[in-house]
Amino acid sequence: MIVRPRYHWFSLLFIWRGSVVPRILSRLMLVLCISLLACLTAPWWVSHHAQSSLNIYIFTLLGVSLAIFLGFRNSASYDRFWEARKLWGALLIAGRELTGKSLALAPAAPQTAQLIDGLCAFIYALKGHLRQDDIGPHLQRLLPEQVRQRVLAGRNKPALVAAWLQQLLADMRRDGCINDWQWQMLDRNMDMLLEAQGGCERISGTPIPFTYRVLLNRTVTIYCMLLPIGLTTSIGWLTPLIAVFVAYTFLALDTLGDELEEPFGKEGNDLPLAAMSHNIEASLREIQGVPLEVEAPRPEGIYLH
Repeated sequence: MIVRPRYHWFSLLFIWRGSVVPRILSRLMLVLCISLLACLTAPWWVSHHAQSSLNIYIFTLLGVSLAIFLGFRNSASYDRFWEARKLWGALLIAGRELTGKSLALAPAAPQTAQLIDGLCAFIYALKGHLRQDDIGPHLQRLLPEQVRQRVLAGRNKPALVAAWLQQLLADMRRDGCINDWQWQMLDRNMDMLLEAQGGCERISGTPIPFTYRVLLNRTVTIYCMLLPIGLTTSIGWLTPLIAVFVAYTFLALDTLGDELEEPFGKEGNDLPLAAMSHNIEASLREIQGVPLEVEAPRPEGIYLH
């Protein structure tokens, strides 16, 4: 995720890192070359094939339709991104509530400290599950050896950690550390954690249909390649400038939709899950009154300058 200070509008014109320009630069250069070639050959083409020249009004109609489709696709992609962010916000809320309630209801119970460690482990396990990251070091410091081995051997690691947390709550209820009503209250927070996990897995496992992506990519690319041929008959040598600008707008929107579609990745505009996981643990440790054992990471894709 891009994290920057607020820049003046003029400075934003020249920012390179964090923009999608590096990903579309080769296609912009191709549009520029086609524009220059079209300008050079326009007099010959018009004199010999005047009836078959492309009309700019065709591109106007196509451009409006293409903008509508790109707007719909980007809206759908941003909805996925924002829903993912809300789900991780729900994880923070549920973790804080479960930590605060367990400390208030059973501060002396041996399971309470394990419960808070397990909550932190659940967050890191979910991050690793979504990104296919190595979370072994976090699980080693947060989980008992027997539980850690079982979690590492499983396919859905956060679900296994959650099952262990539910067993801890059941043990606290059985040992008399909490009563039935208090157990139900804590169990509702566990349900919030599992619901957030299910929502994240739904977003990660259900991308926007590939056919729709292919259709937009082909349409945008062909439109940008043919646009200079239609512009030369109306604006002449201004074609390279206008064609590249229009191509930048359409290609950038298409590329940005690709990045936002997968919010749990490691590209510049994806969610900074490593930093968010660390911040959740820091919040829970502060409630617990225990110093944080790990330093804040610098996740992939975050630019501070």
